[in-house]
Amino acid sequence: MRIIDADIAYEIKELKAPFGFKGSDLTGLWQTVVSLRSETHSALGLGVQSVLWSDSGIFAELGEKNGNRLMYEVTRFALYQLYNESFENPFTLLDFLIPKAMDFARQLAGRENIKLTFILNALVPIDLAAWILFAKENHLENFQAMTGIHCGKYQNKLANIPLITYHTGLEEIDRLARAGYSLFKIKIGADPERDGDLDKMLEWDQNRLSEIHQILSCYETPYSACGKPVYYLDANGRYDTKDRLKMFLDYADKIGALERILILEEPFAEENQLDVSDLPVCIAADESAHSCKEAISRIELGYRAIALKPIAKTLSMTLKILEYAQQRGISCFCADLTVNPVMAEWNKNLAACLEPIPGMKIGMMESNGSQNYKDWDQMLTYHPLYGHSFVSSQNGIYLLDDEFYQTSGGIFMTSNHYTQMIFG
Repeated sequence: MRIIDADIAYEIKELKAPFGFKGSDLTGLWQTVVSLRSETHSALGLGVQSVLWSDSGIFAELGEKNGNRLMYEVTRFALYQLYNESFENPFTLLDFLIPKAMDFARQLAGRENIKLTFILNALVPIDLAAWILFAKENHLENFQAMTGIHCGKYQNKLANIPLITYHTGLEEIDRLARAGYSLFKIKIGADPERDGDLDKMLEWDQNRLSEIHQILSCYETPYSACGKPVYYLDANGRYDTKDRLKMFLDYADKIGALERILILEEPFAEENQLDVSDLPVCIAADESAHSCKEAISRIELGYRAIALKPIAKTLSMTLKILEYAQQRGISCFCADLTVNPVMAEWNKNLAACLEPIPGMKIGMMESNGSQNYKDWDQMLTYHPLYGHSFVSSQNGIYLLDDEFYQTSGGIFMTSNHYTQMIFG
């Protein structure tokens, strides 16, 4: 496929409340849309920028607005490198762009240390547009045919994982449990007084887990092996030592919560090469697994699960990581980046191909946009299949019917809103 034209636009969607993780907060998320055109077809790709998630150092240095501006400029620069270039497939297109985008980002930011995940986050809309263009050029009409993914059994149910941030109220957690949610993603690693004191962080995390566990212990679910709501803890690299993490896990054991911890994600910063194979819970990699190289390193350190994010680290890189993880028997699941409803379908398509992780009876996928965007209901209307049953979860479950699989959730269809952003 030869790229003869490209364009880009963005809009900012505000959040209902500060979104707390990695010891900081977000107030809004930049939504990007790019178009790619070949001699015969055109395609749109969407992206959601999260500088705090992808490179907290840039976020700390530049702040929310300027960090987002930097990422947007990286996307725009990369997009225009594609003019008159030909690619066999999206994998080769991504390989072509990554070094160029990295060099540009370093020059623009005036710093050498930029995480690959920041670059991948910037390249997501280009990558997704390239996959749609590739599918059109090769007459591939569904997600499985496009990606070449094969699995023994496609999921007909996915547990929708809500996100419990530092600021999520206890009443809201209770409401989610009453609504039928079975797996809760809980952010730990808070900096309660913004002074970097890790002892205060540990105390805060322990108290937070105790409050949440007390509420969720009152509920039951048919979707977990233990029959109770289970926990997916995300530390975003905030713990410094295994001893401190063990203190947290010992406390979890003391209050009866340890057996309910299904996953503990990214306890340590990626440069902290600690072996985690002796810890009593499944440790998962997310932003530290930039590529297959880092994923292999994490697996060798005892990480037993990987969070897949085609909506944050590109579908191309995600498929490479998935192939290797499956060869090693590593569990995989799809985590969110608080993306819009249309982008959530990419995660849903991939999650539908994955085996349930140990401790769950059905597949799972994180989606927290409805909790966090001010105008989520309006954003739902941007979905080309708005109103269809699989678009939103019901009682904490996504029901994947025949229509979902026939349409691949609408990812090949045109969204009037995002088309107008580019061409209107």
